[in-house]
Amino acid sequence: MISREEILGMFRETGALLEGHFQLTSGLHSPHYFQCAKVLQYPEYTRTLCEAIVGQYHARGADAVIAPALGGIVVGQEVGRQLNLRTMFAERKDGSMQLRRGFSIAPGENIIVCEDVVTTGGSVSEVITIVRGLGGVIAGVGAIVDRSGGKSGLKDFFAPLVMDALTYKPEVCPLCAQGTPVEKPGSRNAK
Repeated sequence: MISREEILGMFRETGALLEGHFQLTSGLHSPHYFQCAKVLQYPEYTRTLCEAIVGQYHARGADAVIAPALGGIVVGQEVGRQLNLRTMFAERKDGSMQLRRGFSIAPGENIIVCEDVVTTGGSVSEVITIVRGLGGVIAGVGAIVDRSGGKSGLKDFFAPLVMDALTYKPEVCPLCAQGTPVEKPGSRNAK
């Protein structure tokens, strides 16, 4: 199993662990941002990080993998590749997460949900709702980084890097109070 120090080393080496004032996809603010896309642009890091997720769920008899767009797509694709499973993604349209592009889930299919970073688990929870609404069964939930420190509330959730990263509601954010400009690097509003 890959160590916490090795994962943090990958993030630091690729410039993927950012410091500043960020608005996360959840709406919370943080002085730290995990830009997984910068790590996942390197196939050897993608393979290594996703192997940890695969190791947790390979024996679950999964039928497919699904990820929320945009951040989870690369993670989902690599987990699906390693497990030789069909891989799809859900995407936001008109403000809600939807299964589109002809993707489908049959009743009873066992599905692994993958994401890059989880803070509150909001996007993953939306995808889980889609899967269950179509009669699918959640075989597990995996992410590269759990920045909730294990407090996301997601069931059967695994991430090789668990951090209790600082987050603030915008109305009590000390960085906002200092007048530090906020960056919004997430994909929530991607067009």
